[in-house]
Amino acid sequence: MIARWLMISRWVASVSLIVLIVLCLGWEILWAPLRAGGSLLFLKVLPLLGPLFGILRGKRYTYQWSGMLILFYFTEGVVRTWSETGLSQWLALAEVIFSALFFASVVTYAKFSGSRYQAA
Repeated sequence: MIARWLMISRWVASVSLIVLIVLCLGWEILWAPLRAGGSLLFLKVLPLLGPLFGILRGKRYTYQWSGMLILFYFTEGVVRTWSETGLSQWLALAEVIFSALFFASVVTYAKFSGSRYQAA
């Protein structure tokens, strides 16, 4: 049963992180940039690239620290959901949803991948 939770949480974390990267890039470059023609706010995606390979490879330590990193994106999404209108508001809501999914999945993976839960 624990192996199933590990597999599901690893899959959800990987997919939600990739979706967040694409969402942040598309949002700030194409779909609803702060200024016409885009802005340098697309650089906010760079910290998301840090944990990408560790998440894809199932590295427990990466799951632990990336849970703290994603809280910045959750906070930005909540603030922009409240303050923006139109498409930007919907994109911010998507950022909130995917960052919450990512957070829940990395916490689940980090909990159940510990030595306490592994078969002896």
